Amino acid sequence: MSQKSLAQVTCPTHHFTVQLSATRRGARLARLLTERQMDDWGMPFEGAVHVVAELASNAVLHGRVPGRDFRLRLKLHTDGPLRVEVTDARGDRIPQVRDAAGGERESGRGLLIVVAYADRWGVEVAPANCKTVWAEVTPDRGGA
Repeated sequence: MSQKSLAQVTCPTHHFTVQLSATRRGARLARLLTERQMDDWGMPFEGAVHVVAELASNAVLHGRVPGRDFRLRLKLHTDGPLRVEVTDARGDRIPQVRDAAGGERESGRGLLIVVAYADRWGVEVAPANCKTVWAEVTPDRGGA
């Protein structure tokens, strides 16, 4: 495969990155900016907005380090999934999906939203003790 065709395969057709404060306001802004980007790109990714809302909320609640922000990145490839990435400053706190029927707790099951809307998701830990939680969402799963 030539370098040009390899670049065409691996480079996203749309890309958006923003650094936001690790506050409730920052998490809300992440969701609103995702809605705007999806609209600007003409893409029916309603599910992506739910995924971003959950991952940004988790970054603020569980990944916050005072004085450090979180990053939202959206990558869209032609005829492929939208990749959502949220990077926070707590690589030592890896998210885990909890049982929806488990106990009387009022929180701790938000990743079930990500599982419901995403085709795949995962976590990448960086050497600088930060982590990126990512999810891939396809347009036809928007109403899962």
